[in-house]
Amino acid sequence: MKADSPRWFKSSYSSNGGDCIEVAANIPGVVPVRDSKDPHGPALAFPPGAWSAFVSAVQGDGLPTV
Repeated sequence: MKADSPRWFKSSYSSNGGDCIEVAANIPGVVPVRDSKDPHGPALAFPPGAWSAFVSAVQGDGLPTV
């Protein structure tokens, strides 16, 4: 595996229902996200601040203001 290859992981909150995403946290300056059901398919890339705002909103901290 190349040093800059994403190391994918699923949240420990994910169930085995198949509706999961995977995230890679080892790529500087970007947060890649993909569908766990299609590991060879496309991935979306988010700026770290945008990903943090999304996670905070999902966790119930409220929607970020723009």
